[in-house]
Amino acid sequence: KIKKYLKLFGFGSSIPIDFPVPDWATGLLPDPEWKRKKFNEEWWDGDTYNLAIGQGFILATPLQVATAFSAIANDGKLIKPMLVKAVLNEKKEIIEEFHPQVLRENFVSKENIQIVKEGMRKAVSGEDSPHATAVLLNSLPQKVAAKTGTAEVFRKDCPDCYNIWVVVFAPFENPEIVLVLMLEDVKGYQTQVLVPVAFEILKWYFEKNKI
Repeated sequence: KIKKYLKLFGFGSSIPIDFPVPDWATGLLPDPEWKRKKFNEEWWDGDTYNLAIGQGFILATPLQVATAFSAIANDGKLIKPMLVKAVLNEKKEIIEEFHPQVLRENFVSKENIQIVKEGMRKAVSGEDSPHATAVLLNSLPQKVAAKTGTAEVFRKDCPDCYNIWVVVFAPFENPEIVLVLMLEDVKGYQTQVLVPVAFEILKWYFEKNKI
């Protein structure tokens, strides 16, 4: 069931965009059959626990993560990523404009989506969350929701290394931006390393849109 819903959110397959890309990364959604073929081992309960928290064998691209969280921000609508917003002529007049396309919707209950959104908001506000990891974003002029993450990297040339993630959408009540940042091979367990970067990007974004 975990794999079923990960697929519905866009993981484990090529994300369609408005530009042809060869050899697009699909990530990996592991399951018992895959593990038997790959390692000649059975699937253990611990593999399920790891998959449930985004650890273990699962692989994902930043675009997949951004697309999945667009469905959270849009109350269950999975939006197709697009590189082109409009085509202009030499006078900067719009000659063709492209609009958001919904890839999938109503595949998860609104109640469950709301629980996730409220949890992401508390990761920023710190409300009832003494270990919230993105409270720096709470000083932005708009309400922000976020999820930080650390994925262990098992490589001989990089002991005690992590891939650090932060995903943000804002404003909380009426989202218009999803931001995904990922830094590879960070030494030590430093969940806060990307939150200040997200803060600066969002600060610039909100100030730019006031002009």
